[in-house]
Amino acid sequence: MKRKYFFICLMCMGPMLLSAQEVFGTWKTVDDQDGSTKSIVSAMDQNGTLALKIIEITDKERRDALCEKCKGAEKDASVLGMVIASGLKKASDNTYEGAKILDPESGKWYRCKVWLDTKDPNRLLVRGYVGFFYRTQTWIRVK
Repeated sequence: MKRKYFFICLMCMGPMLLSAQEVFGTWKTVDDQDGSTKSIVSAMDQNGTLALKIIEITDKERRDALCEKCKGAEKDASVLGMVIASGLKKASDNTYEGAKILDPESGKWYRCKVWLDTKDPNRLLVRGYVGFFYRTQTWIRVK
């Protein structure tokens, strides 16, 4: 009898465990144009908010790249190790928003929303906004 209840509880908890996937972890960024991996980003908890930090640049020739087009504190800073977003607040189960994300190639900041793909929790959707226009990138979880 105990075994029966154990399996029933286990079956009921399965979907909850799957939905408990978090955005925190390591992600590879994928180029929208050619599908190549551009960098590895760490999604980490920073005082209860989400921060995104570039921890690896896959193109050997760009590993020493500086954020030449950036303004302010990021101007001419190393892209490797750069925090490209911070202060993203949890809006729902696996969605974070309310901050900006930096595109180190253009030096521009965009309003940002980050969430796990509901069909595949190993895919992180990162959307940058300018007014009503937006672009979404899909990042892949590094295992």
